Amino acid sequence: MTSGEERPPRALLAGASRRWVRVLPWAVAFVLSVALLPTTIVVLTADYGLNGAVAAALAVPQAAPLLLAVVRPLRAWYVVFVADVAGGVALLGPDFAERLPWPFPAPVLVGYVVLCLALGLRESRRTLLLVWLATAGANVGLGFVAPHGFAAKELLFTILGGVALLLGGVLRERSEVQRRLAEQETISEAERSRRTLLEERARIARELHDVVAHHMSVITVQADTAEYRLRTLPPDVRAEFTSIASTARESLGEMRRLLGVLRSEETHGELVPQPGLTQIGQLVEATARAGGPVEFSPCEHEVPDAVGLSAYRIVQEALANVVRHAPGATTRVSLSVPEPEPDGGPGGEHLTVLVVNGPPPRPPGGPLETGGTGHGLVGMRERVRLVGGTLDAGPLPDGGFRVAARLPLAGKDFT
Repeated sequence: MTSGEERPPRALLAGASRRWVRVLPWAVAFVLSVALLPTTIVVLTADYGLNGAVAAALAVPQAAPLLLAVVRPLRAWYVVFVADVAGGVALLGPDFAERLPWPFPAPVLVGYVVLCLALGLRESRRTLLLVWLATAGANVGLGFVAPHGFAAKELLFTILGGVALLLGGVLRERSEVQRRLAEQETISEAERSRRTLLEERARIARELHDVVAHHMSVITVQADTAEYRLRTLPPDVRAEFTSIASTARESLGEMRRLLGVLRSEETHGELVPQPGLTQIGQLVEATARAGGPVEFSPCEHEVPDAVGLSAYRIVQEALANVVRHAPGATTRVSLSVPEPEPDGGPGGEHLTVLVVNGPPPRPPGGPLETGGTGHGLVGMRERVRLVGGTLDAGPLPDGGFRVAARLPLAGKDFT
């Protein structure tokens, strides 16, 4: 007979959620073993007239393996089945009353039925069928040498054993079906969540395209054609319109790459360089053109691409907040990598990003953009967390605002 005996031993009902259910098989096996062992000896000696030593030798393998059945029911069955058949043969010698069941006394029958139930909860259909056939074969085979004839009551060993095997098998398969249904429901819920996410991405992509791309395209066209439509523009104004058109085209291209990611999980984006420290100067110039004086202290130190990208996005968001909420305010942008200290102290290990703006020269009538997302600081903190750094951002006593980020240059694998 084949079974899953190669698997690590696991107690019956070990996967139950309630503790008392997990303990139940051990409790039942212990009580039955303790109760059936002396009972079997007494019945075999007092009722059947079997020698005490022989009765004890039969009772131990008939009752004790019930404890093993909690973990290894098939191995326990091998021992109990052989002991039960041997007990039936041993009872051919003594002279006992015809009314007593043979070849399996009542205590033996109880233990075997419980063992069959344990088998049904663990083993496959094929194994259970072979166990039942072996039970029926032994029962019928012993019937040919019955000392008082063979009647229907002598088949209780086969009938009750078969019922217990069937009941255990049904319970096991029902539990397996419920487990698979629960797993399928979990998978279905995950698929529904994934589908909802994809649908939301597609919706966002459509909305971004409809709302933002159109306006960005209009800005680009208007800025490009301004010098042809307005013939009297001074040269510096024409240069300003050219800069606006260039910035708008770059923003439109970046937005289209973002839309590609939102529309499909399979999209890996275009193979273009990501912005870094060298592009921060362009951000500063764009902010200065918007009307606010900006002092910029660049950093010539080589930094990892991920750190450079995070620094660029942090400065980008900080300067955007200055333009939105403090137009015209004096702003200072500083990028630096501290030099190692002479005594071997820390240095050259992190990039410091500092964006500080003063109060606006005059109280604005309202924020430049009244529909801001309010997620600027959240985005900065996510960028800093990406590289394992720290961020300190908050208002200053004079009405300005300060953003300070410390980005480690080593310690994380960004590849």
